[in-house]
Amino acid sequence: MINRILIRLKIIQIVYAFYVNGSERLESAEKELFFSLSKAYDLYQYFLLLIVAVTNYAQRRIEAGLEKNFPTEEERNPNKKFINNRLANQMRENAQLSEFAGKLKKTWEDEDKLIRGLYEAIIESDTYKKYMASEENSYEEDRELWRKLYKDFVTKNDSFDSFIEEGSLYWNDDKDLIDTFVLKTIKMFKEENGADQPLLPEYHDEEDRVFASRLFVKAITNEDYYRHLISETARRNWEFDRIAFMDIVIMQCALAEMLSFPNIPISVTLNEYIELAKCYSTNQSAGFINGTLDAIAHRLVKEGKLNKKDLKNTK
Repeated sequence: MINRILIRLKIIQIVYAFYVNGSERLESAEKELFFSLSKAYDLYQYFLLLIVAVTNYAQRRIEAGLEKNFPTEEERNPNKKFINNRLANQMRENAQLSEFAGKLKKTWEDEDKLIRGLYEAIIESDTYKKYMASEENSYEEDRELWRKLYKDFVTKNDSFDSFIEEGSLYWNDDKDLIDTFVLKTIKMFKEENGADQPLLPEYHDEEDRVFASRLFVKAITNEDYYRHLISETARRNWEFDRIAFMDIVIMQCALAEMLSFPNIPISVTLNEYIELAKCYSTNQSAGFINGTLDAIAHRLVKEGKLNKKDLKNTK
């Protein structure tokens, strides 16, 4: 699940913090990087459990209706299709999610207002009403319901964004990417896998862990060389001490990747860090970073210090 987009994002955050904090050792900062990445995986599992939490809340609502002294006809004979949703119940029984839930100090059940608001929005939706009225009774329909509900009511939801910001320092800025992983996971669930349905692995393979470690260490240990390149290239139009510090960090990480990973095309590196600049720095940063890194890349090729076939595509 932890892909290189997330790794780059976390490295920029931790490198920035490394300089701002000033007193951290490199080894400690690297541990912080991997802890931050592990917390992103926790967030992924936590949002899968949201499906279970909403289903449990719906179950409690039905039970409360039945316990009334004078329940309505609808309360006496509730439509249980939603609480019997196969995907939701499969997630409740999932071995990995159950193990994760057992370690949580704080669960979705502690967020009653948030869950209630989500449930009430869901039951007013056309998606929910169409599902409940449908005579179809299939796993595929159940799975598709939650794919639509998650996409419509959890992604781009200000309430959940605020919850994430307040919940953990390590979760800031992660949710948009985590949402894509949750939706991918919903689509890959299969009924026949039951409680043993595998989730996305924390890392695709060991190579991504190596990438994270090496990129982080190179970005810090080769700081002087990378900043020298940035300063010499940018000074024609901009003094180094006037460059936004976040821009320096982004370019420092980009140069570490460019020079340390010969198999990653320059175009990929440039595109990834330009997108990060749009999110984390000033409005002018993307163009400035693109131009500066492109000029450095051409210089390094000319000096024989960089050999990448796709350089021509950066112009």
